[in-house]
Amino acid sequence: VQLQASGGGLVQAGGSLRLSCAVSGLTFGNSAIAWFRQAPGKEREFVAGITCSSGTTFYADSVKGRFTISRDNTNYAVYLQMNSLNVEDTAVYYCAARRNSCFPRGQYDYWGQGTQVTVSS
Repeated sequence: VQLQASGGGLVQAGGSLRLSCAVSGLTFGNSAIAWFRQAPGKEREFVAGITCSSGTTFYADSVKGRFTISRDNTNYAVYLQMNSLNVEDTAVYYCAARRNSCFPRGQYDYWGQGTQVTVSS
């Protein structure tokens, strides 16, 4: 199983980025997917998650109304649209998948390598 995250970069506060996660080797339609992030000196935290059928999404309070998670079950991809970015959003962002579970909360089985997002003031 491989999860390849991309789309990170340097952006000014107030700007936008779109992260992508390409998934292979997994029964994608049976797997909830989520984005996590880890800032320097902090623990990894849940950012957003999506059920198998895209019917339900979950967000951390800190990103609600600014970030949108979506998935393409045809192309085995997950996206995180991030708007109104602020310096507190600076972190390495990871996509993760659950094996044979459609609910995005709980233990994650597979992780991508992460993509750096840096927001400057």
